[in-house]
Amino acid sequence: MNEEILAILEQIEREKGIKKEVLIAAVESALVSATKKVMNIRPEQELKVEINSTTGKIKVTCDGHPVTSMDFGRIAAQTAKQVIIQKIREAEKEVVFTEFQDKVGDIVTGTVYRLERGNIIVDLLGRAEGILPRREQSPNEEFRQGERIRAYLLEVKNEARGPQIILSRAHPNFVKKLFELEVPEIYEGIVEIKSISRQSGERTKIAVYSKEAKVDSVGACVGMRGNRVKNIVNELRGEKIDIVRFNEDVREYISAALAPAKISEIHLDKANLKAEVIVDEDQLSLAIGKHGQNVRLASHLVGWELDIRTKKTKELQVKEELIPLKPAEETAKEIPITEISGIGEKLLENLKAAGFGTMQDLLNADKNLLLKVKGIGKVRAEKLIEEAKKLTQMKAQLSEHK
Repeated sequence: MNEEILAILEQIEREKGIKKEVLIAAVESALVSATKKVMNIRPEQELKVEINSTTGKIKVTCDGHPVTSMDFGRIAAQTAKQVIIQKIREAEKEVVFTEFQDKVGDIVTGTVYRLERGNIIVDLLGRAEGILPRREQSPNEEFRQGERIRAYLLEVKNEARGPQIILSRAHPNFVKKLFELEVPEIYEGIVEIKSISRQSGERTKIAVYSKEAKVDSVGACVGMRGNRVKNIVNELRGEKIDIVRFNEDVREYISAALAPAKISEIHLDKANLKAEVIVDEDQLSLAIGKHGQNVRLASHLVGWELDIRTKKTKELQVKEELIPLKPAEETAKEIPITEISGIGEKLLENLKAAGFGTMQDLLNADKNLLLKVKGIGKVRAEKLIEEAKKLTQMKAQLSEHK
């Protein structure tokens, strides 16, 4: 029986890749537990089981004294067969967890095993099963059972039922890794991917930079006749890819990121990482993109908040800012507070009694005096003053344009 156990362990080592020493330790532990139960070993007694890794001979000692029993052969046979499977599975799970934990952040290849409530279960070359959750799938992709699939290894969770391997085809790093595999210059470190932003299934923008003057970063990624980027687009089932040349000059970088739109002016607010981008009217839709996609991806790529405006919109804004305050102040004298919506008769009486009859009274009001009016709290006071400002400005602008 000893030789039989050893032969089984050696076979498992060959087929499963689990070291024989790990398996022997598992069997020894199981035999200790089983022997204690059957042979009535007291808790304070020290029981040891040792298996010779060469001969398979089993040595049992209790408090340092050899244990011999007619029952031990039967115990060894039953326990080894019952418990060894469980211990081997645990060891296998640990091997799988370690193997795939080392691959987190890489692309793995497998076969679609089955579809389960929107999730795709992937057979990873017989080593383990991975799960591609619905949320990590690109919306324009469909896979059939048995189809080959590549995915980004997002995470490995060590759970009681075994390692859970989470895959993704929607993560921006999936595209990044595809470029690393497809473009030797990136893999070798000559061309660096500075930033990437992605709306899976629709469009990806990737910013690249060459560390060598002789190497064109964009050209390296595109490849001869566009072959390199075409291969990546095919893997992504037609997702569009914009390759942007990274530039230390923020204005140049933003202009490149917003392509294919042509930019007229860029005004930077470096303190708040905000940029006002001015374009011609015929370029506005290109700059913003469908459902704001182009500006959103560009903003994420450069790390700046981008505000797209046309020249006409900018001119109107400047005109509004140049409206003089004097006419507004004069207009405020003529506007009764009754034009502010939401003021009831009782509150109106209280305001007039306190000397607040026109918009000018509210605009010049001391907030503390306004708070003394019955029915007005802090929030209401602030709203009244704000409403007075808006209404006065609107009336003044109308008067100015007449």
